[in-house]
Amino acid sequence: MPQRLFARGDIDGFFGLFIDNLLQLLLIHSLCRFVLKFPDELVTGRILPGAAVSILAGNIFYAWQARRLMAATGRADVTALPYGINTPSLFAYIFFVMKPVYDASGGDAEAAWRAGLFACIGSGVIECLGAFCGDWLRRNTPRAALLSALAGIAITFISMGFIFQIFANPAFALLPMFLIFTSYAARVRLPFGLPGGLVAVVLGTALAWIGKALGQPGFAPPPLEFSATLHWPGLHLHDLAASLRDPAAMGFLSVIVPMGLFNAIGSLQNLESAEAAGDRFPTRPSLLANGLGTLTAGLCGSPFPTTIYIGHPAWKAMGARAGYSVANGAAITLICLTGAVSLVLSFIPLEATLGILLWIGVIMTAQAFSETPRAHALAVVLGLIPAIAAWLKEAILGPVLVVAGTNIAKVMGGVTEMGLHLRGVIALSQGFLLTGMILAAAAVYIIERRFLAAAAWLLTASACSFVGLIHAYYLDETTGVVFNRFGFNAAGDFALMYLLSALALAAFHFAEGSKDPGAPHA
Repeated sequence: MPQRLFARGDIDGFFGLFIDNLLQLLLIHSLCRFVLKFPDELVTGRILPGAAVSILAGNIFYAWQARRLMAATGRADVTALPYGINTPSLFAYIFFVMKPVYDASGGDAEAAWRAGLFACIGSGVIECLGAFCGDWLRRNTPRAALLSALAGIAITFISMGFIFQIFANPAFALLPMFLIFTSYAARVRLPFGLPGGLVAVVLGTALAWIGKALGQPGFAPPPLEFSATLHWPGLHLHDLAASLRDPAAMGFLSVIVPMGLFNAIGSLQNLESAEAAGDRFPTRPSLLANGLGTLTAGLCGSPFPTTIYIGHPAWKAMGARAGYSVANGAAITLICLTGAVSLVLSFIPLEATLGILLWIGVIMTAQAFSETPRAHALAVVLGLIPAIAAWLKEAILGPVLVVAGTNIAKVMGGVTEMGLHLRGVIALSQGFLLTGMILAAAAVYIIERRFLAAAAWLLTASACSFVGLIHAYYLDETTGVVFNRFGFNAAGDFALMYLLSALALAAFHFAEGSKDPGAPHA
């Protein structure tokens, strides 16, 4: 049956995905310029154009994939998978790959950038390999495990920070938030059929500028610094070859491998989320396209991997279909190629748009409970906790202690006496996505009395602890910086206890004389 390229809900979907992608571009621009001290030519002339190619290619593929599913099923309500730059990898590669190279080389921006390209390519290779074993993992992992770890990110790193920012600027952010929730949750049709997201952003922007004209504090648009110059992407094979010849590059595998696995598993969880919302996309091509997008970014000059985004059910609830993905790719490409990253936010206050992203975080958290069996609610809650620990460490403790002129290492003993066990917070935050998934999966099978399946997941936790993928860290006692620790017996105490717990569950199985049917798809 013929399908329209754009539906009315694609306008709302575009705003949500565009703002999400725009935030990543702003982070790239700010961190590269002010943390890494990269020159403008490197950021706007190579990194952002490379990001544009990867984002455009991925958005076009996932839009085509959605339209293909429409044609195959005869449905008009299929929503394309949201896609963009991976935020955790962005931070990891800036602070744990490029900045160490920049500092060690005495401020060599080119060397730091090339190290980032190597990390991006390494992540892309891992993501592509993950495409060929994703179906097996998806079949043998309970839905509660996949969705709860994802919901942990949604309720913390998405919802918490944004709702705090909204309530810090109620004059032009609170009304748009409630308008978005009313439009999407109650499915209220606005006059003239106007999209709720568009009306909310326009209203919030108008309130901000009116308040500014009246002298009210809150909205302070950044100075407009923009010159319409096109920056075309190119292939950087020579720079990649130079990074591969650098023996120091292998030292960053301890960062690259976990982040590649993080990206592959996160994309897999988002595919499960999309299926729970009614759109089942094939695992292998979906993950492979994601991996190829990351490889494209590295080849074209961007050190930042791409990923299938969290939030498919939210965009589906908005009425977005395939057109929002194409529109987002085109808009982000235009901004990257012209260097106009800050142009939009010179006129539109960020707070007026955050209600859309808050909605995405809330609905993703709700889905973890509504789309899993009622008996598995306990497992969902357990899977949320590692993400809460990671958010507490990264978003609250770290910044607050820095402003107070101290660090985690200096206050460790004192806060422990007050009931906040920081060593536990840090250990739980290390590899929190994997930890949340493993704990939730083990809990599901314990609830179902499938003790051998639960033991298998705890053996996985033991192996991950042993090599440092979860729980392992090194705390610098002077600076208070938490470093990842990878290698032999990296978190040996956790590895041993997970192993003993697995043996205990196996003993329960054999004591009952039952046959474990394995790990069904929940």
